[in-house]
Amino acid sequence: MSQQPQEQPLRVHLKELRRRLFVAALGVAITTVVAFGFHRNVIEILIRPAIKAGSPLIFTEVTEMLGVSMKVSLMGGLILALPLVAYEVVMFISPALTSRERRYVLLFLPAITFAFIAGVAFGYLVLIPPAMGFLLTFNADIAQPMIRIGNYMSLILTLLFWMGVVFEIPVFMFVLARLRIVSYKRFSQWRRFAIVLAFVLGAVITPTFDPVNQTLVSAPIVLLYEIGIWLAWLARSREKPQAASGADAP
Repeated sequence: MSQQPQEQPLRVHLKELRRRLFVAALGVAITTVVAFGFHRNVIEILIRPAIKAGSPLIFTEVTEMLGVSMKVSLMGGLILALPLVAYEVVMFISPALTSRERRYVLLFLPAITFAFIAGVAFGYLVLIPPAMGFLLTFNADIAQPMIRIGNYMSLILTLLFWMGVVFEIPVFMFVLARLRIVSYKRFSQWRRFAIVLAFVLGAVITPTFDPVNQTLVSAPIVLLYEIGIWLAWLARSREKPQAASGADAP
């Protein structure tokens, strides 16, 4: 018999939330310090698309390089601490879950980290090269580009972060279906809205205005949503037919 969640006073929840936030923030701070030790290597990797496009980067402010180093370190720290942050979130909401549901969510913590890293890799290997090639060579015969590294790194880090978030879509769809919050049939009914939203996100995330680069973002989002529908179906297909049919009711 699964353990039923027990109600607790609001004061207890707030105290628990503060403790979880403190542990997560401490973990991010420690991993950021660790990432700072490798920030030069990461910066050299991130600026390669600009170098290949023939646009060496410059900095015009005294503290600009320090700010770039801290942004890169913080991004690396967030990625390294992602399993801990996700674990603290799960443990905070765990009183509302049964022991079986809690076990399912904990088992998918590694998938959250893997999906985020996969999104970052996709953004760096597939999206950034054509985007930088377009931005840094567009009308370059009229004016010579002198790109500030602070502006370049802010754009790259923002793009990589949101691509990592986007790649979490199938994981969360699977978890929602496994917890009987949303069925795979409901996800299927939302497919048309998901396609429209994918192209809206493609226009927002992509730093360029050409449809080719926007499609490079929108198409994977649509594909990820379809994978999420399949995973949601897989999550419910392993249960008893009676339970699955009851959860699929609109």
